[in-house]
Amino acid sequence: MRLSRYFLPVLKENPSEAQIVSHRYMLRAGMIKQSAAGIYSWLPLGFKVLKKIETIVHEEQMRAGHIPMLMPTLQSADLWKESGRYDDYGQEMLRISDRHGRDMLYGPTNEELITDIFRSHVGSYKDLPLTLYHIQWKFRDEIRPRFGVMRGREFYMKDGYNFDLTKEDALHAYNRHLVSYLRSYERMGLQAIPMRADGGPIGGDYTHEFLVLADTGESEVFYDSAVTDLTFGDREIDYDSVEQCQGVLEEFTSKYARTDETHDEALFNEVPEARRRVARGIEVGQIFYFGTKYSEALGANVQGPDGKQSPVHMGSHGIGVSRLLGAIIEASHDDKGIIWPEGVTPFHCGIVNLKQGDDEADAACESLYQALTAVGLEPLYDDRKERAGGKFATMDLIGLPWRITVGPRGLKNGVVELTSRRSGESEELSPEAAVQKIVEIYANHQTGRGF
Repeated sequence: MRLSRYFLPVLKENPSEAQIVSHRYMLRAGMIKQSAAGIYSWLPLGFKVLKKIETIVHEEQMRAGHIPMLMPTLQSADLWKESGRYDDYGQEMLRISDRHGRDMLYGPTNEELITDIFRSHVGSYKDLPLTLYHIQWKFRDEIRPRFGVMRGREFYMKDGYNFDLTKEDALHAYNRHLVSYLRSYERMGLQAIPMRADGGPIGGDYTHEFLVLADTGESEVFYDSAVTDLTFGDREIDYDSVEQCQGVLEEFTSKYARTDETHDEALFNEVPEARRRVARGIEVGQIFYFGTKYSEALGANVQGPDGKQSPVHMGSHGIGVSRLLGAIIEASHDDKGIIWPEGVTPFHCGIVNLKQGDDEADAACESLYQALTAVGLEPLYDDRKERAGGKFATMDLIGLPWRITVGPRGLKNGVVELTSRRSGESEELSPEAAVQKIVEIYANHQTGRGF
């Protein structure tokens, strides 16, 4: 993409309404624009990152054997009344009526709807196990929406639902989700710690939240610092193996890590004092096992091997796709702007022409642009007739991991400058070598060696 043809409405000043780093940089980098309190338009740069995150989530869910679908944003209130949650959910639920006076709601979650789909089409244990998921806009009418996309009223979310014959099968689905979530977050450049949590309005007493440590986090968390040494890396897991998935669960949840709702001071004090930590965390996902709570209420039964009908065991599993943008920025930025991890960057690298209009510089930038595009990468070429300082400031603000700087002085020596946004280190390379290095960086990342 050529920046002269792109829509990137960057702001030079910090917006007064932005209280935290991610909100401030998303507004300044032209990623979002507020439409109403807690509701945002996603502008091209923000939308690109949103889709990158969504793609990673899809890939890891399907790798785990989960099946994508799509449910509507508006739901009939009848299902929620049938489950008993219509009145329990509170004022966060947006309730509406259609022209015929039928009660409807803008879905904050989909347990009732997916259970209705299941009970309409599945009646035998032979069709189990089954996990269905979708990625869809949700709405919760927060009393005080704030912090940009971190606590908005409208948000983009992956929610998945498993259906199993027994509790043991459902707990394997729970473990399978934990593994897939760990893979997803690490591909995004995040360390998200699974912590024992509270079931809230969804229910269930077996649940973990995934939290990214950040000073701006809404949750107070208590943990053994040894948990931050754990990484999933590029290991391969057989998702059908109960032992392997259980092993990962035990590895990542055996050390103390809890949110304030489930914190146990006595257990925490058993952690060696030097490793006890109290911090803030940003929730970016949660997994639940809630047994037969919804299947019993809604009559989602299957015939077992013995011919008897019994309610299926269920769980639900969510990832905050839009919230993840804020969490990544909170975890990866400096005083100049965002620093995108390679896995979610909107463009793979930036090309800065220091002397737009110079024939040699223009030709070199064009050649770099074409070479990167030809190998399937997306460069952002700043071909505007702006001062070099302004171009560098824009690139730093939007946070592309790599920048190639092209100027007449370097070209006389046959080199361009390749700069890492994260480290700030630069090296002079021939244009061909710079392209090759960028190609190798992303090839390594996609095979797992760069996670």
